[in-house]
Amino acid sequence: MAPALPLPGLGVTCRRHDVGMEPGTAPLDALSFSSLARQLGAEARELGLEVPGFRSPPCRAGAVRTLRRMAGGGCMVAVRHRARPGSRVLMDLVDGVLAVNGLVGAAGTAHRARLLRALAAWGRRTA
Repeated sequence: MAPALPLPGLGVTCRRHDVGMEPGTAPLDALSFSSLARQLGAEARELGLEVPGFRSPPCRAGAVRTLRRMAGGGCMVAVRHRARPGSRVLMDLVDGVLAVNGLVGAAGTAHRARLLRALAAWGRRTA
């Protein structure tokens, strides 16, 4: 019996086959995106930050990320995750949280570092 050939567009899911990939270069699937967004929201809450809603993809054609402020308060950060490295998606989500909270300069840098450390620790626990 001949070995099954992979279907176009489907990646290999077996851990032994993806050892050589650079961390954060693989695109995120929808479940990974939602898990990442939930964890980011939890960490932002712990820092006392306003947590936006997260969605994918953005409504605006061709955009990789958007921020929409709602009439009744609150914000929505939309990030395209398909065909993009996970590290870029992660940075777009974190930058969205910082933008919603108006964090720039030293405060923005400190919060970005804290959020990224928390997400890196979460990623090691889930791997």
